[in-house]
Amino acid sequence: MSQDKLDISIIIVNYNVKEFVLNLLSSLKKALSTLSYEIIIIDNASQDGSVELIGEKFPDVKLIANNKNVGFGSANNQGMEIANGKYFCLINPDTIVKENTFTKLLEFFDKTPNAGMAGCKVLNPNGTLQLACRRGFPGPWTSFTKVTGLSSLFPKSKWFANYNLTYLNENETYEVDAISGAFMILRHEVYKKIGGFDTTFFMYGEDLDLCYRVQKSGYKVYYVHTTEIIHYKGESTKRSSIDETKMFYDAMQIFVKKHMSSSLIVQFILRTAIYLRKLVTFTNIYKAVLLAIIVDISFYSLGVYFAEYLYRNQHWRGFPAEYKPVIYFVPAIIQVFISSLSGAYKKNSLLILRSWLGLISGLFVITSMTFFFKQYAFSRAVVLLTFIISMISFPVWRIILKVFFKIGIGNNRSKTRTIIVGTGNKAVLLGNKLKSNLLLLNIVVGYVGLSAKEIGLSKEGFNIIASIENIKKTIIENKIEKVIFSSEDISFEQIFNVVSQCQNINVDFLVSGQEQDYLVGKSSITVLEDIPLLKVNYNISSQLHKITKSIFDFVLGISILFFIFPFLYLLFKITGKKTEFNSFILEVPKVVLGKKSFVGPINNSMYSGLFLGKPGLTGLWFTELLDKTDFKEIDKLNLFYAKNQNIWLDLEILGKTFSKIFIKME
Repeated sequence: MSQDKLDISIIIVNYNVKEFVLNLLSSLKKALSTLSYEIIIIDNASQDGSVELIGEKFPDVKLIANNKNVGFGSANNQGMEIANGKYFCLINPDTIVKENTFTKLLEFFDKTPNAGMAGCKVLNPNGTLQLACRRGFPGPWTSFTKVTGLSSLFPKSKWFANYNLTYLNENETYEVDAISGAFMILRHEVYKKIGGFDTTFFMYGEDLDLCYRVQKSGYKVYYVHTTEIIHYKGESTKRSSIDETKMFYDAMQIFVKKHMSSSLIVQFILRTAIYLRKLVTFTNIYKAVLLAIIVDISFYSLGVYFAEYLYRNQHWRGFPAEYKPVIYFVPAIIQVFISSLSGAYKKNSLLILRSWLGLISGLFVITSMTFFFKQYAFSRAVVLLTFIISMISFPVWRIILKVFFKIGIGNNRSKTRTIIVGTGNKAVLLGNKLKSNLLLLNIVVGYVGLSAKEIGLSKEGFNIIASIENIKKTIIENKIEKVIFSSEDISFEQIFNVVSQCQNINVDFLVSGQEQDYLVGKSSITVLEDIPLLKVNYNISSQLHKITKSIFDFVLGISILFFIFPFLYLLFKITGKKTEFNSFILEVPKVVLGKKSFVGPINNSMYSGLFLGKPGLTGLWFTELLDKTDFKEIDKLNLFYAKNQNIWLDLEILGKTFSKIFIKME
């Protein structure tokens, strides 16, 4: 078959999302089975091994490996320059297509000669419509209603909701201004006429610009509802340092300036709306942090006021009036700053133990400062009383909000109730991996078969509790929180049907990789093998955790060197007897010198490129009952520690270590 007769060229820009792109390629093979096609992948200097893995598993793919991230538009242009299909499909790597996606859309193009570009229904992982798949152009008024949130307040109003077109029926096909760059198909001749993306847009906005130029060239852009894809929106930007919110709003301004108006008034309105939107977004993301800071400052200031009142006597009549504003509020601000360094403020969580740690640190700092600022110095008794009042008030208000208003509870760390869709060998392998993986908290409730005849059967200890026909009922009755599809056992058509059925249920849907070694979900990749492919969200790598752990190691180490080490060292030299306790204490100088930590992995600081912390004098490898020659199990414990490390966990491990040592001594 000659290349100039290809039905379609699939063009994918990849950046550090190898698991997603592998899943997409698997779904593409099924969806393109009746068409002639080529797949072109442009890799924007990924650091996750994407190029090697794609080349190994899909050798037929045309792969362009850039040595730097040239941006979304430029990379797509590279693909379109060498593409030979009658149609070009520009598709994001973090998507999955249905078996009929391309046949349906190419049929639409055949019947609609004025269509230069078309996109289909794009679903979120929970089955809801992704609003960006059909849009209006962001003119001044449309942009203003979008960035100020008016479009969200009035989603059914044509006047306010003209950007995401939420007033239109998502189950109808119609002409639109623009479709999503996550999935768009255009005719080859349209590309020849208008060219590719405008590279002025690094990310976001280039799809709007392309749609605008398609229409200016005499063609129309359509939203087609008869087929759909799933888009795990924003995965590439999560793996980069790019501020995608800023990029989005900057792109909107570039588009308006290029195609709509260069009026200073329009620019001023847009910029003002954008800054307001950013402020609202920031406040929404960090609302628990802002709430905690405001309330802590208020309670600490009140603590100073009541401490002054309680301590006032005939010898001390209180603070001088001219200094009261400073004395009431400046220490409160200093205390909040110290608490933040102690990790007391966290998104979506109101932390009690860390607020206490911050108060203890603040007591020493604020007391010390009174020696240097004599004009503001006041009785240390007032500082101590303020500390006692705050030690009560800080946790009390947090507990009240947690218990009665369910605010600041944070992520639920309890085990997730999970079902696996599929009953073949791959699904069974997946279930066993979930059961044995230390880093994942899952209760596998059972399997879901493809036929009702399978219900009641058992697979290696797990029951088949439902079929896909009644999966929605099963999810509700069993309070399922996570549904995992075994991609070897179920078609993508069936996956889409299940997701559509359950779009109003609060449940996560994930799709397993072909080798059952990772799960693709709406917020992350979950790796089922022992080696984590995505080195993110490990506490031990956090700069704050590193600093806190180093301070803890140094302070505790110096204390032991002064008060315990000399006596035990002398005793060891006299008796020559080395116990576990002696061995522990005699290693403390290495901790003070920074060569080791009190708590950490047994030997290696690195595991497959992942930093696990400095080698520890103790760790989970010591406190847990396991065979010290079982290196695989030790690696799992080290990974668990690296992911969850904090001062409280270190203290818990140290406590268990000394208990274990002393019990042995007895």
